Amino acid sequence: MKKKYPLRNYIEYMKDNPKGLWFKMRLYGWGWVPVSKEGWLVVLGFIGILLLNGIYFASKISPNGNPTTWDLSLFFGVIVISIIFLFWICYKKGEWPKWNWGLKK
Repeated sequence: MKKKYPLRNYIEYMKDNPKGLWFKMRLYGWGWVPVSKEGWLVVLGFIGILLLNGIYFASKISPNGNPTTWDLSLFFGVIVISIIFLFWICYKKGEWPKWNWGLKK
């Protein structure tokens, strides 16, 4: 009986990248997974922007603890624009996403 190694199969799927894509489809569900250095840099940059946005927002809250409307708008605006930009890069530099339920047999 042949043993199954799902993690090994998953890693082989991710390394099989003849087109040089930055992102590949997830094996389970919908979305992308970074598979190149560039893809990981994009994800790390996205996380960095969100962290800096939170730090900036925390420093701008007024002494009474209530953020102004401008601060809230800026905070959520940066989040929305960052997500849109991340999705745009994933669409441009990755496979077309679809629902997957594991490796094809």
